[in-house]
Amino acid sequence: MRSVTEHAAAVLDLVAPLPAVDVPPHAALGHVLAEDLRAAEALPRWDNSAMDGYAVRAADVATAEPSAPVVLRVVADLAAGSGAEPHVEPGTAARIMTGAPVPPGADAVVPVEHTDGGTTTVRVDRAPRPGAHVRRAGEDVAVGDLVLAAGTELGPTHVAAAASVNAGLLRVHRRPRVVVVSTGSELVPAGSPLRRGTIPDSNSVLLAAAAESAGADVLRVGAVTDDVDELGSTLRQHAATADLVLTSGGVSVGAYDVVKALLTAWGGVEFVAVAMQPGKPQGAGRLPGGTPVLCLPGNPVSAHVSFEVFVRPVLARLRGLDARGGDALARRTTRAVVDDGWRTPQGREQYMPVRLRDEDGVLHASRAARGGSGSHLVAGLAGSDALAVVPADVDVVEPGTTLRILRTDL
Repeated sequence: MRSVTEHAAAVLDLVAPLPAVDVPPHAALGHVLAEDLRAAEALPRWDNSAMDGYAVRAADVATAEPSAPVVLRVVADLAAGSGAEPHVEPGTAARIMTGAPVPPGADAVVPVEHTDGGTTTVRVDRAPRPGAHVRRAGEDVAVGDLVLAAGTELGPTHVAAAASVNAGLLRVHRRPRVVVVSTGSELVPAGSPLRRGTIPDSNSVLLAAAAESAGADVLRVGAVTDDVDELGSTLRQHAATADLVLTSGGVSVGAYDVVKALLTAWGGVEFVAVAMQPGKPQGAGRLPGGTPVLCLPGNPVSAHVSFEVFVRPVLARLRGLDARGGDALARRTTRAVVDDGWRTPQGREQYMPVRLRDEDGVLHASRAARGGSGSHLVAGLAGSDALAVVPADVDVVEPGTTLRILRTDL
């Protein structure tokens, strides 16, 4: 039997970061940066005003106070975006708005609240220090500074930073294209009339949503019947345009396990037993055209656990998150104290869906479903925040035990 660690390494070996493409900042959200972004220009590009007010020579108004204001002649009116460069001579000032370039000769800005707001002359009743309310060129970013590092998953502030340094295009890894197929003649689309023996197809919905939340572009094929020819036709139709194919169901030892039967005949895919509960039967390899395929168990909790433990790290690697260093899965782990105990299967690493709560800064976990980690208990998953990971050499989890927790709510 293969360990979880061994199988995780085997599936990761199937993939590498996807090629890089150029996208504008407004379209880069959620992508992973493939190359460092360095500033081609300083930010700010020039000294500019941090306040609405008046650009002055600080020496001219050094004695200003409410009882003895200083009056200056206003020589310009500078709005944000103005390219004018009036020279502020002794005894003069330029009215200036926030963000406008500070004109030559001025070395401070007096907020409008400290003046009478004049447009021909202005009365200043408070002395600014030299440099007051002036944003200096390059104080945010100097030319050549690292703005964003390769491997950064781009969020709103990242794409804003890229735009602010005038980056027209960002070099990013493209999103993985994932095809999701569930198998089973008992499966029908959710919302369909149910007869005895049929159930809604929740697995393809689960896996497609999980892959999309992990940063992939997803094609959900839905369910195919337990027919080798139908499954083969479906895989041939979609695999060529995919970076990863996910199947669920048909990987165990049953008479109708068509995924295992078909892909064993095709070759290139290995089916193994992994020392975990749920999720013991797994398949991984390549389809005839070379597309990686991960074959997950059909029970819903097993599919969920398998995605979090094996598929999510694969998608992280495809997206280029490995460039940041470390294990993408490890960044989602923490530790929590177990509130309720349970028995575990001997010799298999267990993944128990749990609900988390914080008590005085200590994270606690309790089972999300009364039935525990049973692979069919899909409804209980909706109330879970995480998977509690029980080592393979533990037979009983006692209340108060501290366990490693794999967050599924991040």
